[in-house]
Amino acid sequence: MGKIFKYGIDHLTVSIALDIARGKVSGVLNNTAKDKVLKSQASVQEIVDKGDVVYGVNTGFGPLCTTIISEKDTSTLQHKILQSHSVGVGNAIPKEISKIMLITKVHALAQGFSGIALTTLERIIWHIEKDIVPMVPEKGSVGASGDLAPLSHLFLPLIGLGEVYDEKGNKALASDVLHRLGVKSLQLGPKEGLALINGTQFILAHAVKVVEKLANALDTADIIGAMSLEGLMGSARPFESALHQIRPYKGTQHVASRLHHMLQGSEILDSHVDCDRVQDPYSLRCMPQVHGASRNAWLHLKEMVEVELNSVTDNPIILDAENAISGGNFHGQPLAIPLDYAGVAASELGNIADRRNYMMIEGRFGLPKLLMADVGLNSGFMIPQYTSAALVTENKTLCFPASADSVPTSLGQEDHVSMGSVSGRKTLQIIGNLEQIQAVELLYAAQALDFRRPLKSSPIIEATHAYVRERVAHADEDRVLAYDIEAMHDIVQSGALVRIAEEVAKKEKINLEGDFKVEFTY
Repeated sequence: MGKIFKYGIDHLTVSIALDIARGKVSGVLNNTAKDKVLKSQASVQEIVDKGDVVYGVNTGFGPLCTTIISEKDTSTLQHKILQSHSVGVGNAIPKEISKIMLITKVHALAQGFSGIALTTLERIIWHIEKDIVPMVPEKGSVGASGDLAPLSHLFLPLIGLGEVYDEKGNKALASDVLHRLGVKSLQLGPKEGLALINGTQFILAHAVKVVEKLANALDTADIIGAMSLEGLMGSARPFESALHQIRPYKGTQHVASRLHHMLQGSEILDSHVDCDRVQDPYSLRCMPQVHGASRNAWLHLKEMVEVELNSVTDNPIILDAENAISGGNFHGQPLAIPLDYAGVAASELGNIADRRNYMMIEGRFGLPKLLMADVGLNSGFMIPQYTSAALVTENKTLCFPASADSVPTSLGQEDHVSMGSVSGRKTLQIIGNLEQIQAVELLYAAQALDFRRPLKSSPIIEATHAYVRERVAHADEDRVLAYDIEAMHDIVQSGALVRIAEEVAKKEKINLEGDFKVEFTY
């Protein structure tokens, strides 16, 4: 592992956070970051020594902010906050998301505004490097005073409590793993517990995964959409750049460019240039506008996530021994709203895909009804569209914006909350459903394209179609299509179609990404 990322110093991106989590990049604390951390810790100790009243350093928490804590109890206070706030419920979040929480927390703390001890920060990095990742329940955060419950669970192992995934990925008590490895639990100093659990890292880690998974879904949507268009003998004229220069949304222009270049060299397109069809249904000709709108939502989320990745989101913020500010940097609203927006964007990709699914089984444009030559005894591809329809409706029910709600907590001290943790979790659910909808469309589009033989599509579409056919054969009669859908889902989720399209584009010298490649890269 040769690549190094300097916590608290370098600029963190979604791709770097994921690379650290996957062991491709090593995160380190350099001397500059260590100096900032030590200086901030010294400022907190000076506050304690002077007896200045600062929230969470020598006061209780939330509505107990006016309760003064004696100097001798400041360490116990930090231990107890991890215990009392560990109230999460439900299943554990995926290990990788927990690990991203650790990574993003280290980067925030290492900027030197939190009063964390260097030894505590080094222990968190130890957990990342050894892949001993705390288990975090999925529910319990309202996304306002930081993700209090999940972050408390995340850092229980620092004091010898809670559960972890060990080096082999097995669930175990943190105390047992630490004992086996000869590692002692820590005694937290003033403000450390509060610094650990105040922050947006639960929301942020989910947002990082949303950026990654939705980017793949967007690229995949264009590829499968182009394949469907070829199967349905649709026109590529709606993708010409002149049309989109006079309504220049970045996402729309990007999708139009991709579709235009993706279809270059298609015999199928050339075969019906002079046909009498005046225009295609919206789900074909409006792909730039619909897929593009979802890309704009993704772009907004990516920009917000990158700001958050490099922000300090705990409370109070320690500028120096004379300036400790109790503000609201922990509030999740800046991420909650774009996460909900991204959820709607993902849902709409599924919605338009299902319309193309329906169109391909109608028996229109020279395709056989239900995408099979001999139907009656055979039901053909009638029923997979039921599945995509069900998933589309499920996604619609998940689109209610969690960020539009707020339930007061902490006896009214925390009277407006973001619910961003819910936004993040349900947006990942929507994307999961979208990937299944895309699997159905890929199944249909590949079958439809088969009926256009001997004509060939473009090099990119032919390569992606060939990849599909290596894994799932053309269907001439009924079989258990659930297995086919599962295989298609694996293809979609793996990003294989995107990789193949990029490889062919490079080989054929096709400018697939157009003018917005940098912006639509994370």
